Amino acid sequence: MLDINWRPDRNNPYRLNIQIVNFIKDKIATGEWPVGFKLPSQRTLSEIFCVNRSTVVSALEELAAEGLISGNAGGGTKVINNTWTLMSINHSHNWLPYISSGLHQTNQNIMQQINQVEFQPDIIRMGSCEPSPELIPNKMIQGVLKKLSKSMASLGYEEPKGNIHLRREVCTYLKTIGIGADPSSVLITSGVLQALQLISLGLLHTNSVVYVEKPSYLYSLRTFQSFGMQLSGIKLDEEGIEIKELVDRHRQRKGAMLFTIPTFQNPTGSVMSLERRKTLVDACDRERLPIIEDDVYRELWFDEQPPQPIKAFDNNGLVLYIGGISKNLSPGLRIGWIVGSEKVIERLADIKMQTDYGTSSLSQNVTTELFSSGLYYQHNDIMRKNVKIRRDVALEALKKYFTSIGTWNIPRGGYFIWLKLNEGISMYQLFTKALSRKILVHPGDLYEFHSDQYLRISYSYASLNEIDYGIKTLSELVAEQIF
Repeated sequence: MLDINWRPDRNNPYRLNIQIVNFIKDKIATGEWPVGFKLPSQRTLSEIFCVNRSTVVSALEELAAEGLISGNAGGGTKVINNTWTLMSINHSHNWLPYISSGLHQTNQNIMQQINQVEFQPDIIRMGSCEPSPELIPNKMIQGVLKKLSKSMASLGYEEPKGNIHLRREVCTYLKTIGIGADPSSVLITSGVLQALQLISLGLLHTNSVVYVEKPSYLYSLRTFQSFGMQLSGIKLDEEGIEIKELVDRHRQRKGAMLFTIPTFQNPTGSVMSLERRKTLVDACDRERLPIIEDDVYRELWFDEQPPQPIKAFDNNGLVLYIGGISKNLSPGLRIGWIVGSEKVIERLADIKMQTDYGTSSLSQNVTTELFSSGLYYQHNDIMRKNVKIRRDVALEALKKYFTSIGTWNIPRGGYFIWLKLNEGISMYQLFTKALSRKILVHPGDLYEFHSDQYLRISYSYASLNEIDYGIKTLSELVAEQIF
């Protein structure tokens, strides 16, 4: 074994693998490890450096990518170049240590693939959670912009919590769904994702445990994990999150918050029952466990309105309620809101001002007019009818093509069908094969590791013909792997 006394410093802001990269580079640059030098095995290096083997593998992969080392099964890993030779070839600055040591974690590989291909014009998007362009009321918004161009004041910065007129309109809307709120308890955000980022920055600390439904949309993001927090999944049943499991887990781990999407949950499309909502608030109140309620799909109901939000039963300021217009009106306006106790909202507003100095004043003015004129409510009526048609087409296609190979829920609203295959297959292989046929779908294990027998089918973006064709093609690809 080599006589190496160095160990990566766990208090150093650079990640452990990057520290190892820099250490080995220094050995090569000084000639201590010359060209042809054979490195110890991955296992030996992990023992020397007192790190996981995966950390060593990551470091060696980066050194190989930079052309410094090369390895094969027979001869081991050897130094094939030194930094002086590389500098003579390429003088560009090496940003890799900075990129790798950034605070925010990299998306999963499959999410990066999804993000790269999602906007290609020939892709059939069966995984998107946004409305199709044909569902967005462009003419209505253009009319509002034309009206505002004649009457709108200066487009300067808004106050920290957001445009006061918009916050008043949001409060008026909240009354219709059972939530009483004052404008001082409302913060306008640039969409729901920013709301989650602000909560992470302002209210949670490194190593906080955040409870989530299992499966959950949050597993597909890196928002909480990038700030050093842990997600702890709690099972869902037909009425919503299992409260006994939540309470038992919390008494063991003392988590910081619960994140839930009780209405048309992403990815399952399920709706938490009214009784479960009331019981959940009472249980979390007793356990002093705050709740983040994501309610962005609420207005996309089909035959009957969903139960009132959890926030409607909150008497002690326990619930942070998140809403917005991205899912049911226009993603591009980037308007969302957080409703909570005034002190919490002031804290988050202060952080938001440090982050972006306020959500677009133009978007806030447009949204204010859509609310105050009644156009927002009129649009929701039309939207529900159109989305229901898409859901019915998707259900009919599943009945035709998937009856013998899968089962699924019948969503009462929202954008998602949670499709379970009767037999396990390689979901990544299905994803790549579907992509080769220009169909983009989300495998279930994006939302929870053990959901690898599921697909999240979205009917919000693809056209009616594309929905039928996409589901038909998916059934053929699944059958190829099963039979």
